[in-house]
Amino acid sequence: MTLKPITESDFSKMLSWYTNSELLRLIGEVEPWTREKLARWYREVCHDTNSAWFTIVVNENQRVIGDAGLLRMFTPWKTTDISIVIGEKAMWGHGYGTDAGQRLLQYAFDELKFHRVAIGVVAFNTRAVRFWTELGFQQEGIQREGYYCDNTYSNFIMMSLLEDEYRRKFGSTS
Repeated sequence: MTLKPITESDFSKMLSWYTNSELLRLIGEVEPWTREKLARWYREVCHDTNSAWFTIVVNENQRVIGDAGLLRMFTPWKTTDISIVIGEKAMWGHGYGTDAGQRLLQYAFDELKFHRVAIGVVAFNTRAVRFWTELGFQQEGIQREGYYCDNTYSNFIMMSLLEDEYRRKFGSTS
């Protein structure tokens, strides 16, 4: 698995994910993306110095299966948020998200020298909660009924990983 910068040639693949109602529900998106929304996001986020965004690519066949990134990077506080989406459902459970997460965490803690990485997870997405927990994230709070989908309110679970926890889990000493 490799993380590569997103390019406009990735748009059609990304649109197939961000128009999938099942995936959108799990990641907390409220409506399908349009090509215009994706292009706007690309201009704003992928070229923002407070973000670092990538596609997740399977090495063997160069297949783009997801995207991942750091966002809302705030250097004065040494903190950032993280996002990983495996858009290709057939690729769920194969370790690509874990690989992407470890690489992004290494980038955040070892290269950018951040102290804290955070994520908000839709509470009913128990698979995602388990995923982030396995990467070492701890629950730090709940946004009660912070997400509304399918005429139902759901909690957001706020999770984070601190630098010393990362170093204990992954043995990095940078």
